[in-house]
Amino acid sequence: MHRAAFLPGRIPVSQVDHPLDDKIPFFPSWITIYLDFVKFWIRMLSYMLRKFGRKSYVQVGKFIDSMGDLYAFAAEVYSRNLSTTRRPFYIKTPRFFLIHLVDPHLMCIPSLHVMVVVHSYTMFAKMAIMMGEVDNLMEQIIEMKHGALAISQAILFVKQHSVNCIPAALYAMTCFTPDIFPPEEAENFVENLFIDPPSPLGISKNKHVHPSASPAIKLSDEDQFLIKEHILSLYYRFLQERKTAKTWKEPLLNFLKSMPPAGK
Repeated sequence: MHRAAFLPGRIPVSQVDHPLDDKIPFFPSWITIYLDFVKFWIRMLSYMLRKFGRKSYVQVGKFIDSMGDLYAFAAEVYSRNLSTTRRPFYIKTPRFFLIHLVDPHLMCIPSLHVMVVVHSYTMFAKMAIMMGEVDNLMEQIIEMKHGALAISQAILFVKQHSVNCIPAALYAMTCFTPDIFPPEEAENFVENLFIDPPSPLGISKNKHVHPSASPAIKLSDEDQFLIKEHILSLYYRFLQERKTAKTWKEPLLNFLKSMPPAGK
């Protein structure tokens, strides 16, 4: 088995591509959206602090702490089994050149991009509820979810992830925060993939968060159905396996072990 020999413990690396990946076009122009996932939640916190000041301090602090916990949560899988996908060697723009230069592309399952943006929009809604501001922030809550959807689509359009990586991330989030990301919310999130959201409102100042900044993405209705069906099927498979697993990560590790070694 191919292994990451430069890492302590010689961690195995699995190839996690799926045939449905071939149905998704490569759109380099979506790279700005893809790279927005960290700024996405930082803008959210900045918005909360500007709008509510001291009233938001406790909730903002809890969110920052939870983000560290989220990274550690995902690392429970990465530390046992790394994963990669086949991506085009495209370096025609500085952003892609930087990605190929510094990104070893070994932490695909679960997708940290998807985990971070899902955590951001669900926690934003929870923060609004805890502060008693949910009615005043409803438009922004919707905007946050649309931004999360855009970034989740971008990981596919720039070929940094497989369709297998999204259900793994959604499953991880249901395990991490089951109170705010139950299966019903995961289903709704998947159903809204590939649907153009409205323009940004009060949080995002970056027009590139919105997919309309890129060329129109056209997937056939059949391909959209097949991709969404696969994502939900694999998500529920992980949830079913969780019922008898010793830990939350066991279904993902079993899946990675079932995939071929990297490069095969």
